[in-house]
Amino acid sequence: MRAERIEPGPGQESVWDYPRPPHAERTTKHIRVMLAGVTVADTNRSVKVMETSHPPTYYIPHEDVAHGVLSPAARSTVCEFKGRAVYHHVTAGGVERRNAAWSYPDPLDPYGEIAGHIAFYPSMMDECSVDGEPVIPQPGDFYGGWVTSDVVGPFKGGPGTLGW
Repeated sequence: MRAERIEPGPGQESVWDYPRPPHAERTTKHIRVMLAGVTVADTNRSVKVMETSHPPTYYIPHEDVAHGVLSPAARSTVCEFKGRAVYHHVTAGGVERRNAAWSYPDPLDPYGEIAGHIAFYPSMMDECSVDGEPVIPQPGDFYGGWVTSDVVGPFKGGPGTLGW
């Protein structure tokens, strides 16, 4: 049984109002990813993916990811909606985080706009931010949602929530 939906306040959205299957939309919010004092990614042209019970995930254009910080990982997974994801190790400032980012090289319709974009697990980076606000990582180690003050839950991912 899931916890009760939190009613959003002014300027907030509830993840329980997000659709399933997920919805992807372009955003001009300032998205920044930091590791070991290095800006790994910085953009105002990401794709925000929203799915019921999950905080948004931001997919950053590959061109807005620092050169040389990504290396291919052997891991891959399949999303029933978006298709096959491939993973990337992220290295910056002498620090490597394994399987810390992922992408969909050939996403299923209607998610074509995330092709050529990279998503990062905020829990594996030193800081991720949206419009300057530091992100709280979505609970759990499977999902990569970005929790900010404009998003309310409860959020799937923590103990006891996988059946939601």
